[in-house]
Amino acid sequence: MTLGSAEAALNPKRPPRTLAALNKIIAASPPLAPGAERPVFGEGPIGAAVALVGEQPGDVEEIEGRPFVGPAGKLLRKLMEDAGIKPERSYLTNAVKHFKFVQRGKRRLHQRPTAGEIERYRWWLNLELDIVDPKVVVALGATAARALAGRPVPIEANRGPYMFDARQGYITVHPSALLRIPEQDARRAARAAFLADLKRIKALAGTRAPKRAARR
Repeated sequence: MTLGSAEAALNPKRPPRTLAALNKIIAASPPLAPGAERPVFGEGPIGAAVALVGEQPGDVEEIEGRPFVGPAGKLLRKLMEDAGIKPERSYLTNAVKHFKFVQRGKRRLHQRPTAGEIERYRWWLNLELDIVDPKVVVALGATAARALAGRPVPIEANRGPYMFDARQGYITVHPSALLRIPEQDARRAARAAFLADLKRIKALAGTRAPKRAARR
């Protein structure tokens, strides 16, 4: 599919009504990031009480084809369990579906998506969330918050419950930020604050059960 035809696919007369149909469009479209080998789709049940949106897949996620399976994802999943949120009963996805990186020798170093790239993927993200229909949508970091709100949203000034149009949302930091804190006490405090966020998210979501398994 050419870039022009991919852009045309962003506005079909009949938007896809299943994740399988939506993911087919994403898979057929060229990645924004040169060298990205494949998109990484969201994962989890339709009707999940909580949907967590990150920035983009990383190196490990692209290799395995699953969201949040790298170091930050493993930390997120552990803290979700600690907060009483079952990762397998939640929906995990990213605002941008391809891994954007720069090659440095054998290493692929993460590059932050541009505002234009985030905007292009918003159509897919909004359709994805319409299909999943979570009770609470969590923005993990600035890229996710911008994608969900459609504009820049300062994280610390807005951390906590936040309405993304008609969607009940919550803004917090990305778990990768916790891994980058060098000082032990500061890292421990940041981790405790993130865990507190997850517990508040669980309270907002209540005990809603998923409707059915999502189709990949």
